[in-house]
Amino acid sequence: MSKQSSRTSLALSAIVTLALIASGACAHAAVRTSDLWWMPEVASKGGKDIDQLTYFIYYLTGGVFVLTQVVYVYFLIKYRSRKGIRATYSHGNNRLELVWTAIPTAIFIGLWGYSNHLWWDVLHAPSPPDTMEVGVLAYQFGFSFQYPGADGNLGQSDVKLIGNNNPFGNDPNDTATKDNFQSGILELPINKPVRVRLNSRDVIHAFYVPQFRVYQDIVPGRTIDWLWFTPTQLGSYQLACNQLCGSGHYNMKAQIEVVSQEDFDKWYKEKSAAAITAAGSTPARSK
Repeated sequence: MSKQSSRTSLALSAIVTLALIASGACAHAAVRTSDLWWMPEVASKGGKDIDQLTYFIYYLTGGVFVLTQVVYVYFLIKYRSRKGIRATYSHGNNRLELVWTAIPTAIFIGLWGYSNHLWWDVLHAPSPPDTMEVGVLAYQFGFSFQYPGADGNLGQSDVKLIGNNNPFGNDPNDTATKDNFQSGILELPINKPVRVRLNSRDVIHAFYVPQFRVYQDIVPGRTIDWLWFTPTQLGSYQLACNQLCGSGHYNMKAQIEVVSQEDFDKWYKEKSAAAITAAGSTPARSK
């Protein structure tokens, strides 16, 4: 390869690397306004366990990178071309081949087993009995949320029933759905488990909250109701779609407010009462 070709290849590699870094930074900036160069603060119960696994992988790969580069430079210097010394042919060493194949294999199998166990325990294991359920509807290009009424039960739903007049696909024959109410903000009480019932009205979207270490694709024609988490810090967060879902994807987000149980109860009581009043006034207007 000529020097000119080598320089061209290096330039192209640098451009691609910079483009990937820039695109990654932009993707994070879309949902975060601080700690853009590292992981955001942990604001959920299982987030610390996920971070521990992430840090372990970071340190492991970083250590392997440094070790291999040191060995690489050492061999470049030790076996560099010198006058009077001829290169010798080596067929290899089967024992060394076995060792450096077995070690990475064991590491990858271990990481797979532990991460699969963590994935189940943190996000997909059965939720506690006192878990609050919230319906989440994703559409081009926004989110809407549905809370159960005074009975605390969202009731039955079916993706086949989703439409303009029934955005969450509530079963009209289920009385538990009659007092449900909607919200444009995902209001959550601190330290209380929350299970989300995810539905999409059109294309594939995603439920992505970096601070909660939560990510789940939302697939049209399918209800996903196994994802749950427990917020542990008061504050405002942002729910974002992490799937390229159309021209308005860049602005598809929703506000999340984690508040005290007292503040949530007050908000919930007001919303629930307003929903009951609205439902009771509908028949009167139709007469």
